[in-house]
Amino acid sequence: MRTSSSRRGRRTAMTAIAAAAAVVTGAALLTGCGGGDGKGDGAAGGGRITLRIGTFGSFGYDDTTGAKLYAEYEKAHPNIKIEESNVADGQKYWDTLKLRLSRNSGLADIQALEVGYIAEATGPAMADKWADLGKTGGADLGAFLDWKVKQATTGDGKVIGLGTDIGPMAICYNKDLFAQAKLPTDRTEVAKLWAGDWAKFLQAGETYKKNAPAGTAFHDSASGLFNAVVSSEPLQYANAKGELDYENSPGVKRAWDTAVAAVQAGLTAKLRQFDEKGTWNAAFKNSKFATVACPSWMTGIIKEQAGPENQGKWDIAAPPVAGNWGGSFLTVPKSGEHVKEAAELAAWLTAPAQHAKVFGVNGNIPSTKDTLTSTAVQEAKLPYFGDTPIGRIYSEAAAGITPAPISRWDGQVKTFLTDNGILDIEQRGTDPAKAWENVKRLVDDKIDK
Repeated sequence: MRTSSSRRGRRTAMTAIAAAAAVVTGAALLTGCGGGDGKGDGAAGGGRITLRIGTFGSFGYDDTTGAKLYAEYEKAHPNIKIEESNVADGQKYWDTLKLRLSRNSGLADIQALEVGYIAEATGPAMADKWADLGKTGGADLGAFLDWKVKQATTGDGKVIGLGTDIGPMAICYNKDLFAQAKLPTDRTEVAKLWAGDWAKFLQAGETYKKNAPAGTAFHDSASGLFNAVVSSEPLQYANAKGELDYENSPGVKRAWDTAVAAVQAGLTAKLRQFDEKGTWNAAFKNSKFATVACPSWMTGIIKEQAGPENQGKWDIAAPPVAGNWGGSFLTVPKSGEHVKEAAELAAWLTAPAQHAKVFGVNGNIPSTKDTLTSTAVQEAKLPYFGDTPIGRIYSEAAAGITPAPISRWDGQVKTFLTDNGILDIEQRGTDPAKAWENVKRLVDDKIDK
């Protein structure tokens, strides 16, 4: 999953998604309760204990629109009650999580963690804050993609996170808007419009503009386009050694230039993805844009936000260049009162059987090997997208993933580039050169390298 800094980000966060037992803000960002010592409520009647899970975005576990995994687990474990607290802003989630880790206070029993922050979480300053899920909880580490386990492993070999999903890329497009703009609607023909080159994607946008339905744009967000392009690059924010080097990154430059070109050509709806006001969410429902960069976890967001009245209007095509945007982990803070029970729940939620259930409902591509290649995934379709072979599209994209090196500051730098750089260009008309300098100042001021 990915959020506003990514899913979630899986990067990375959104509002109005019923993927939580409780949606919280402010002081309750992580646990759904103000203050407290983060150790749960002990017994909750009849000897039951409450396990709290802090998430962002749509992990697909919940009992409302997800795979109903919490209800399934509670039925098999009558002594356990599960509460999920979900927030809209991934960067705020991470900032609050870091603060509470430093105090060993206010933490949920399980905390979701986006891949953009995993290098910092496994680094020397934070590595000792987490339970070793390779030794506690009973998870089968061999079931996960090797590179996913490696991302969550500390220097001394402790595994602090269990993989939830990965974020192979596609492009989701509104077939009705494409038809009105006299563009092809068949997913194979659509993919040919931009095959192999993000510049061709912008060319397709120019074609869309010529016959665009009134009040619509080709793409939702320049920041989203930036994230998509950079996610398809072998070098992103870090160099091959894992050192932050965004200023010299060819991937960042290509993503920045592509996003700026889209703004200057008037191809975007000038929206901020996952905005807390819900403007981006509403634009799905009102068909205000024709395309959105679509890592696998985005399909669940489209289903929720476009709503039942738009079922069958969206389809999925291969992206210009394959990439991986997002993917997350479940972690267990070591200071919790119910570490053993939390680790067992985290292991169960991320086991292959549960990955398959979440994929079947939410479209999140699993990070376990056998699930990824299973018939259930390969032949899967999501009813909302009609006959689209979503499993084949995303599993083929996943097969080509080679993870880029990650630095401990990737998530924060990405937020500066998108929310404080590209968004200023898109919404406020800031000169791109000035916006870049503003980002550099923010990085210099906020990140102690």
